[in-house]
Amino acid sequence: MDWHTLAAQLFPAGHDIVERDNFLSGCAQVDGQTVDVIGTTEHAPIGIEIALAQAKAVLRTVQSHPGRAIVILIDTQGQRLRHRDEMLGINSYMAHLGKCVDLARRKGHHVVGLVYDQALSGGFITSGLIANACYALPDALIRVMGLPAMARITKVPEERLTELAKDNPVFAPGAHNYLRMGGLHALWEGDLAGALAAALKEGGGEDRRMELGRERGGRLLAQPVAEAVRRGGDVRPA
Repeated sequence: MDWHTLAAQLFPAGHDIVERDNFLSGCAQVDGQTVDVIGTTEHAPIGIEIALAQAKAVLRTVQSHPGRAIVILIDTQGQRLRHRDEMLGINSYMAHLGKCVDLARRKGHHVVGLVYDQALSGGFITSGLIANACYALPDALIRVMGLPAMARITKVPEERLTELAKDNPVFAPGAHNYLRMGGLHALWEGDLAGALAAALKEGGGEDRRMELGRERGGRLLAQPVAEAVRRGGDVRPA
């Protein structure tokens, strides 16, 4: 789905979102309230320019509109793989973006992410995965690392990882697998405007990703291990 169609369905009461060099920004009306919108389109690679633009937009909201909700529309192929960006420290720029989103959350802004096309690698980590809650359209392509790359890094044969991916969502891409792991709160179909309004009404609240992953059978140990660490107890599984 292109961003124009998405915006029309998400914000039937109106919006002024504009696109510049694959960066989306603007305001929209949701259930009688104004929200700020940032995002990316055309499978945008996240280089230093887009990372800074997104961070600037988030900080502008924090400074000028205390408590206003922020909606992040996600369509990215991950961080831009260029020598220039690497030499300029793209990791620091993306970390800065993540810190800005975290600051917004701590200041009481409800941040909602929506993957409407694809979300890969660090471009997803510093947007949807760091929001208060992240959602996706059912056909969205989501992965942090492809199986060929995972095989190179872990030295586990790709054939073995393919077999593991059949039963374990940690090894498998796709929106439904990230739903099982708790990385996504829900998949949105049909009335997108209604789904967004309901998500915003839920408020920031406590981060339930580990709890959701355990309930859905996608990440069974993340929550108990984190709780054991907080208690200072034994983190080994029973």
